[in-house]
Amino acid sequence: MIIGVTAFIFTLIGLAIGAGGLWLIVLGGSWYYLIAGLGFLLTAYFLFKRRGAALTAYALLIIGTLAWAIWEVGFDWWQLGPRGGVVILLGLWLLIPAIRRGLGFVSPTGQIYKASALPLAAAVIVSIGVAGYSMTIDTLDLAGELPTGAAATTPNYGGNVPDNEWHQYGRTPYGQRYSPLAQINTDNVSSLEVAWQYQTGDVKLPDDVGETTYQVTPLKIHDTLYVCTPHNWAIAIDAATGKEKWKFDANSGMNPDRQHQTCRGVSYYADAAATAGAPCAERVYLPTSDARLIALDAANGQVCSNFADKGTLHLETGMKYKPAGYYYSTSPPVIVAGKIIIGGAVNDNYSTEEQSGVIRAFDVNTGQLIWNWDSGNPDVTTPLPEGQTYTTNSPNSWSVFSYDEGLNLLYIPLGNQVPDQLGMGRTENVEKYSSSIAALDITSGQVRWVRQTVHHDLWDMDVPAQPVLLDITGKDGKPVPALVGPTKQGDIYVLDRRTGEPIIPVKEIPAPTGAIPEDFTSPTQPISDLTFSPPPLTDKNMWGVTMFDQLACRIKFKSLKYEGRYTPPSLQGSLIYPGNFGVFNWGSVAVDPERQVMFGMPTYLAFTSRLVPRDQIPPKGQDEKGSEQGLNRNDGAPYGVFMGPFLGPLGIPCQAPPWGYVAGADLKTGTIAYKHRNGTVRDMTPLPLPFKVGVPGIGGPMITKGGVAFLGAAVDNYLRAYDLTSGRELWKGRLPAGGQSTPMTYATDDGTQYVVIVAGGHGSIGTKPGDYVMAYKLPK
Repeated sequence: MIIGVTAFIFTLIGLAIGAGGLWLIVLGGSWYYLIAGLGFLLTAYFLFKRRGAALTAYALLIIGTLAWAIWEVGFDWWQLGPRGGVVILLGLWLLIPAIRRGLGFVSPTGQIYKASALPLAAAVIVSIGVAGYSMTIDTLDLAGELPTGAAATTPNYGGNVPDNEWHQYGRTPYGQRYSPLAQINTDNVSSLEVAWQYQTGDVKLPDDVGETTYQVTPLKIHDTLYVCTPHNWAIAIDAATGKEKWKFDANSGMNPDRQHQTCRGVSYYADAAATAGAPCAERVYLPTSDARLIALDAANGQVCSNFADKGTLHLETGMKYKPAGYYYSTSPPVIVAGKIIIGGAVNDNYSTEEQSGVIRAFDVNTGQLIWNWDSGNPDVTTPLPEGQTYTTNSPNSWSVFSYDEGLNLLYIPLGNQVPDQLGMGRTENVEKYSSSIAALDITSGQVRWVRQTVHHDLWDMDVPAQPVLLDITGKDGKPVPALVGPTKQGDIYVLDRRTGEPIIPVKEIPAPTGAIPEDFTSPTQPISDLTFSPPPLTDKNMWGVTMFDQLACRIKFKSLKYEGRYTPPSLQGSLIYPGNFGVFNWGSVAVDPERQVMFGMPTYLAFTSRLVPRDQIPPKGQDEKGSEQGLNRNDGAPYGVFMGPFLGPLGIPCQAPPWGYVAGADLKTGTIAYKHRNGTVRDMTPLPLPFKVGVPGIGGPMITKGGVAFLGAAVDNYLRAYDLTSGRELWKGRLPAGGQSTPMTYATDDGTQYVVIVAGGHGSIGTKPGDYVMAYKLPK
């Protein structure tokens, strides 16, 4: 009975694998699966016949599979496992006595010979040995070290921020995410413990949009932390105890048309002309998801009614179209030279009639408009006259700005004009400024230079991250004012921030063609010599938990249009890699201005993009998921687009891990020192498995003078500390929710250094929601 059932199972597997393998061959893929299917069927035939040859046939299948797997992927355990896991388990099954006793053959003289299990046992043992060996090595790990000596004796941190405070999103106007504090260092960080925990009370609700998420980095001014929440509450917390001081609710309400419900931070301002202790002498500015900017008294959270319209600036002023929920500011504005300067996020791919991407500077005290820079009309920056409107759908900036007050320059990471995947009809200005870093004059808003990172962007490769500023020691020993610009495609642009010219070379390389007839592609695309862009995918890179879903991913891969980086969207469906999620996103990178090195979290997830003619788009509400998944309708355009991560039948990525690394690079030489798998699948699977696969994440890192880099971000719920020099993990603390935010650090008056991260989860990547502010310190 058991042999018959086993034979039936082998027959089903053989038919399934063989049929899929034949389909894969027709698509131009590997012959292995067809051959393996025939091997399963041959084994099943001998099982039905009760012949010992079944064990021999299956031994040959195992050895063939092992040889093929090593030929394809070497000794990478995470890729060998899916290729051989099912095959080896079934081999072990065939070796059980209940199977072997029923197999054999009868000689012409009537002698009964039992089946020999030796070839099959040997094949299984060799395969298990190879698997065991592959578990002891990581063929994809890049080991190395960053230089440890200070390249700059007097590093430029930017701004005038006390060492024990954190005044802006990236601590200073330079956005370095670097702290000069060193009480916590590589020797003692493993002793970190929870100092206090605070819960905001703002939790994700059942009717919230999918991407309701905590992405906030707290500010620390004097003895107080200032945070904001997804539903636009501003909260002040005692930095030493975690006790709430005040809370303000902006009452921004719910709107299902919002693509994002988040707040990355508030902005702080001290009015030097005001009397100390007077109302609103120190202020916190809160951006909201219903397109407002609210000024609050930093001392008590009361609205500063003398700013703008009774304390509120209405950011939809001057917009030709004002669809509710389509425009908001998710990132904190910058405050410099008496101005508060803010951009805005525009819903991706909802409509061709959305708000402008204009950048505006207002008087920080009164809210009066000083200048406006509209990338669709970039030369006119004088305040927009009443009755006129900004350019509809001009490229916007939804991320964080940096500035150099000495150079009088503001650095803007720019996105694309929506629809992202359709380039027809873009103006000359849009083509120039889409997906670029622009330097604006702080006084006038006029463009001083622009560096484009993608030409004629059809892939949503907007510049997502705050540009990081530092001074890099040149060959002559003199400091060069530099800008480090991480991009979604993985390139790190290291530019002279005075001119936008490359310090680390940038070259143009040929790019794929084949856009839809109405559109076109750029014949070349830029790439930096310092890049974390991955090599092109092949069918060898396809993955799965088992050989079955791996085969399905190979078929899916071969069915998509793919010619490498910048394959244009298509009606057939295109593979976009790096995908919309980006190698780097709004978390940016952290830079040590003394050692002149960077630490980041490159993430690798392929996406798919399939254009849909307008007359084939289903009724509104079907297959829509709002952000980078499902149907993006592009109302008013000739095509919508179905897009999302490139996933297999089990909902896991079709490409092989690692999907996420930690990495360090030397900014003086432009070389990558190390890349290590980052994070486990503990919170991705039903069982809490601590397998260090290297998982995706979103959020940013922070570096301290103690030589430690801190990072949450990964889809397992941990805050981790790494040795900046080698990238090796030194400590991790379990978080009560997803830590998709950027940590920060500060010290209190008694000299105690704290590390703080906000853990509230992230809607798009499905981490556990929460409302926690977690603070850590060393034990006394």
